[in-house]
Parts: sequence; C-alpha cells; structure tokens
Amino acid sequence: MTDAPTLLCLAMLLLPLTAALLICVVRAPLARDRVNVAGAILTAGAALTVAALAMTGTRGPVLGGWLQLDAIGGPFLAVVAAVGLCSALVSPAYLRTAHESLASPDTERAWYYACFHLFWAALLALPLIGNLGVAWVVTAATTGVSALLVAQSRYPKALEAGWKYLVLTTVGLAVALLGIVVVGAAAPAGGGLAGLSWQGLTASAAHMPRSAALVGFVLIVAGLATKIGWAPVHNWLPDAHSEAPPPVSALLSAALLPTVMLIAWRTRIALEPAVGARAGSMLFIGFGLASLAVSVPFLWRRMAWKRLLAYSSLENMGMLALGIGFGGRLALAGVVIHVAAHAVSKSLGFSAATPLFVVRPSAKHAPAHGLLRANPSLAAAMGLSLGALSGLPPSPLFFSEVLIVMGGFATGHTLAAALAAVLLALGFLGLARVLVEDLMARGPQRAEGDGAGRRALLALTIVAGVLLGALAVLAAFLPGSGFVRVLTAGTLP
Repeated sequence: MTDAPTLLCLAMLLLPLTAALLICVVRAPLARDRVNVAGAILTAGAALTVAALAMTGTRGPVLGGWLQLDAIGGPFLAVVAAVGLCSALVSPAYLRTAHESLASPDTERAWYYACFHLFWAALLALPLIGNLGVAWVVTAATTGVSALLVAQSRYPKALEAGWKYLVLTTVGLAVALLGIVVVGAAAPAGGGLAGLSWQGLTASAAHMPRSAALVGFVLIVAGLATKIGWAPVHNWLPDAHSEAPPPVSALLSAALLPTVMLIAWRTRIALEPAVGARAGSMLFIGFGLASLAVSVPFLWRRMAWKRLLAYSSLENMGMLALGIGFGGRLALAGVVIHVAAHAVSKSLGFSAATPLFVVRPSAKHAPAHGLLRANPSLAAAMGLSLGALSGLPPSPLFFSEVLIVMGGFATGHTLAAALAAVLLALGFLGLARVLVEDLMARGPQRAEGDGAGRRALLALTIVAGVLLGALAVLAAFLPGSGFVRVLTAGTLP
C-alpha cells in the first residue's frame, strides 16, 4: 500500500505538469489564469507538506529511492514551493501589462504558463532527488525550459540573454557531467546508475583513489557553479534577470540558484570520505569569497532595478557558499535562514518590478529614482526588499550573515571570515546608497496609477514584512536546535 509521503510527492510533481497540460488545452485567457492559480495553490500545498515532513522527522527514500526525504532538502523544497506560488500568483498581473512581445497575447500566455509550470515542477524535484546522475539530468532540463522563459518577449536583447544563459550553463553542465563520469569510473566496478545515489557514493567514497575523486569533485562543483551563479562563471546572471519576466526572475534567483547549490552541497557530503573535509571547504570558500568580491563594485553602481537584484543574487549565493564551506552549527543555521530570507526579499523585489515598469517604463534599462514621492506603495515594497537584501538590521539576512561569519571564526577560518565581513560591509554601504539616493531622492510628482494594483502591492509588502520579521525571530533560536544538529551531521540516510 502506497504511503502518504509517496502520494504527496507524486501529487507535488504531477500537479504542475497537469496544470501545464490544461493551460495548453483551454483557450480563454481568463480560464488559463484560473488554471494557473488553482494549480499553483494545490502544488504549493503538497510541496510545503512534503517539506514539513522532511524537516520534522519523516525521512527516507520514496518513489523507489528516486527521491529522498531528509533534513537538508526540506528547507530548500519549502523555499521553491513558496517562491513558485508567489510567482504564479503575480504572473496574471505581469501578462496584463506585458505589451512588448512579438507573439500574439494568446500564444504568449499559453507558452508562458506551460513553460512556467514545467520549470517549477523540475525545481520542486531537485531538492529531493536521491541520485547525482538524475539530479544532473533534471538540472539540464531546467536549462532548456527556463531559457525559453528568459527569451519570452522574443526581442533581440531577450534572445541574446536567453542564448547566453543557455550556452554558458550548458558548458558548465558538460563540465559537471565530465566530473560525474570521473567519479563513476573511480567508484568500485558495477555501481552503474545506482552507484551515483547519495548513499552509494558515500559508501564507495572511502574506496576511491583520492586524486580521481578530487578531480571529479572539483569538476562537478565548478560545472554546477555556472547554474548557481558563482563568480567568475556568473556572466549570464545580470542579462537573464534583466530580460526575463519578473516572476521568472524570482524563480531563477530565489529558487533555481540555491537548489542547484544544494546538489553541489550533497556532492561534497557524499564524497568527503574520499576528498577530505578541508578540500571541500576550501573550494566552497573560494567560490564564496570570489562572488562577494566581484559583486561589491556593481552594488555601488547606479543601474536598472532588476540588474541590481541580479548582482545582489551573486552576493547572496556567495554567502551561502561561505556558510557551507565553514560548516559547523552557527554557519549552517545561517545558511538555512539566509536561503529563506533571500527568497522572501528577492520575490518581493521582483514582484515590485511589474508595477515599476508601468509607473516608470524607463526603469527597465535605467535606475529608478524619486519613487517615494511618485508612488509610496511601490517605494515601500522596493525599499523593504532592498533593505532586507542589504542586511540592514533587523533584517533576517543581517542575522544570517552574522551567524555565517561567526561560524567561520568558530571553525578556524579566521582570515576568510574577516575578509567576508569586510566585503559584506562594503556591499551593505553600496545598497544603502541606492536606497537613499535613488528611491528617496526628489523625483516626479505623485502618479495616480492603478488603485487595485497599489493595494495588492501594499498587501504583498505587509506579508513579506511579517515573514521577514518571523525569520528574524527564528534566527534567535535556530542555531541550537536539533534540526541544525542534523544538518551539521550532513545526514544522508
């Protein structure tokens, strides 16, 4: 008899696929909007339930071992579910205001919704996949469908951004595939695909030659770094975020990047008996510091809103790499809080982009200024997002960054932790400058805009503020929780 976790996982994966199919079948635009919303609510409900089971003790293989419920995947699955739901709910508003497309509105709506739900389905599967080879295949599948979403308007800049994203990430995935082949060849004979499961890799890692395992590990992580958006292989990130529809940008930044990073994290845990703890830490710390250092100069520049959020993603993915590299209870507690808080803040920021482009069309390619006077609701949403992302106290990202840096000192990575603190301070000052000089600067007179849109945005801002406040409170007791002890142990049942 099929158990409840298996049924929930099946529902979580089949609901977005069913929604994508129904959207292609129905014809009326309003019906497509309703199928999108209904499918998103049901999908998020199933996914959040699965995530809760994983984080509260229900662990083990499901669906024949293809999926794995564990404490590491639970928080990432919850984030993907919440970000996907938010993006799906704001998508109808985006489509009503998206007039720049070479396709007809009906074709655009159908393709957008179908690709969106297919992309979301793949992202929901990634945190729970129990096999490195299968995780690579699903990650590659996200590349194709998300590239279509990035290039959705079909205008030259969007097509260029979509191709750049597709080519660079495909090259990275090819490097990661080479690493998987190296690891598979170094494993005891006869493993096959089953030997690439997290449990199989852990069991065989102790018998692998260290040099071969280390080469494979570096290739896998370096290849996945292109999808994660770590420097110096992040070049697709600003262009893709700038040209993609705002709800898709939220999925790319707040869901895709951290879930692919989870695959790299699981690989480190599985291969640690072969490569050693220090080698894994140094690789993650190196990518983290490089990402922070590259992001800082851009965070000081005045640029378009979505492009600024893209460079903020580079900084935040760098912090997550540092937290995983440092390890220990404090740093891993910071990682969990950082993933959730970044998702809320970034979803709010990209949701604000849709009304921003209506009120200020020039903001697509130029800095927005004077919004506090022109549209207070919009300025409040953007200010809350930017303040949270900058780590302005009492933002939960402030607490998560403090925990990660303290975790670095506690585990003996003193130099890296000190350098990270300096780079974080510089990034904070850059984003604070944008917050004060752009959003709060003198600008045009107040615009009337759409009353319903302003009320919806204000409601979203309040919800995001409440969630960020709750996460800030969570930061006070999470470091000592049993959940973090499980994460520290790197559990892979």
